[in-house]
Amino acid sequence: MLWIKALHIIFVTSWFAGLFYLPRLFVNHAMVNDTATVAQFKLMERKLYRFMTPLGVLALVFGTWLWLGYGYTGTWLHIKLALVGGLVVYHLYCGHLVKVFAADGNKRSHVFYRWFNELPVLVLFVVVLLVVLKPEFA
Repeated sequence: MLWIKALHIIFVTSWFAGLFYLPRLFVNHAMVNDTATVAQFKLMERKLYRFMTPLGVLALVFGTWLWLGYGYTGTWLHIKLALVGGLVVYHLYCGHLVKVFAADGNKRSHVFYRWFNELPVLVLFVVVLLVVLKPEFA
């Protein structure tokens, strides 16, 4: 089961790298206007999203395997699973934004994407604390 845990950590870390970097690309993309740079950002965003999606799926698969194998229970786990569900929605919304940028349909400023970029950091912070501390809630 330690192999499964190691693979889960590897895929979660890799997925988060994409969740951190893709919105950062959106920040920069929202700031540029020249055709060549815009085309480069579109390519980078599309390739990164296509690369990070299987990483997220594998993180979920190995996380589910751990859950079934260890049989974790508790409120901390329910909170963690809700946050992971939120990350999946965030990931899918990033995919929507990739399509919006690809169609030159972005209406938001780089400031919005700077704030949007911080959401997975906050979720990671809370999830790590929940997993390590496994707090009991009354």
